[in-house]
Amino acid sequence: MRVLPGLRGLRGPPPALRLPLLLLCLLAGERRSWADGNTTASPLTSLPIPEVMMTKYSNLSLKSHNISLTASPLTSLPIPEVMMTKYSNLSLESHNFSLTASPLTSLPIPEVMMTKYSNLFLESHNISLTEHSSVPVEKNITLERPSAVELTCQFTTSGDVNSVNVTWKKGDEQLKNYHVSATGGILYTQYKFPIINSEQLGSYSCFFEEEKERRGTFNFRVPEVQRKNKPLITYVGDSVVLVCKCQHCAPLNWTWYSGNRSVQVPLDVHMNDKYAINGTNANETRLKIMQLSEDDKGSYWCHAMFQLGESQESVELVVISYLVPLKPFLGIVVEVILLVAIILFCEMHTQKKKMHTDDGKEFEQVEQLKSDDSNGIENNALRHRKNEAVSQ
Repeated sequence: MRVLPGLRGLRGPPPALRLPLLLLCLLAGERRSWADGNTTASPLTSLPIPEVMMTKYSNLSLKSHNISLTASPLTSLPIPEVMMTKYSNLSLESHNFSLTASPLTSLPIPEVMMTKYSNLFLESHNISLTEHSSVPVEKNITLERPSAVELTCQFTTSGDVNSVNVTWKKGDEQLKNYHVSATGGILYTQYKFPIINSEQLGSYSCFFEEEKERRGTFNFRVPEVQRKNKPLITYVGDSVVLVCKCQHCAPLNWTWYSGNRSVQVPLDVHMNDKYAINGTNANETRLKIMQLSEDDKGSYWCHAMFQLGESQESVELVVISYLVPLKPFLGIVVEVILLVAIILFCEMHTQKKKMHTDDGKEFEQVEQLKSDDSNGIENNALRHRKNEAVSQ
């Protein structure tokens, strides 16, 4: 079969025209894509990062959160929008802080401390002095728990109050941050402080120095324990109860010790059945000692524990045998026996002496009678002779 010359396959362009034709084809393809409405990808820098991420996660629900921060004097710092957009699905918690910082000198130190310890019980005490006060004025105060203390001293003078020097001391330590005010001829000074431990107990004094120095002192201490002043005397084999009390106070706990002031041994009631500790009230403790022996004599100390320290007192115990009370009686009996014996001896001696005296008197009387009889006979003989002579 013959092929028509017009139907032969097309021959390619000459090599010199192939490159320009390829470029034209590429340009025509780009134009068709623009005409069809297709957009080509632009560089990544054409959109900011948050918009790229939002486009990527456009199927998620959008939650918008606004934060407005104003910091003075610091400059405002923007929150990274990329991070907030990335974690926009999390719940947002917003907190506002309003702080006003005033200089520390706006409040005196005592008032700052009193504000800090405003939950403490307030103890307010005062002392009045005059220019005629010749002796210091003291006031004893007992504390068993931490307290906020307000001490006030009042000084009345007829002179110039501005010439009076006012100071406060704790023992020998100079105190600061106290208030001084005057009304007419009366000068007031006030010192506020907290007592929260045993080291803050002690003596606080206010001094007014004019021509002479006047002093008022506040003595702070824990409550005292009361006991019997006289020793407790009991006998061997008996039982005894030692009692300590604290008036108008409630110690945290009580503890008993034996021994002297320098060496005290705690009594263990759980290990030794000889002792028993109990008390009907919180302000009282009782120590019962059973089956006493002479070794149990000595001092027993009761300690009352408070939040601010402890208070202690001793009870003296004397244990004696039953023969001890008999010794004075036996001494009296011996003295009586000796006295009776001496009396009897003196009486016997007196009787013997009297008997010898009576015997001597009887002998003299007999001799006297004998002499009288002999004299009578002689007299009779003489009379008889005289009578015979006369008769002759």
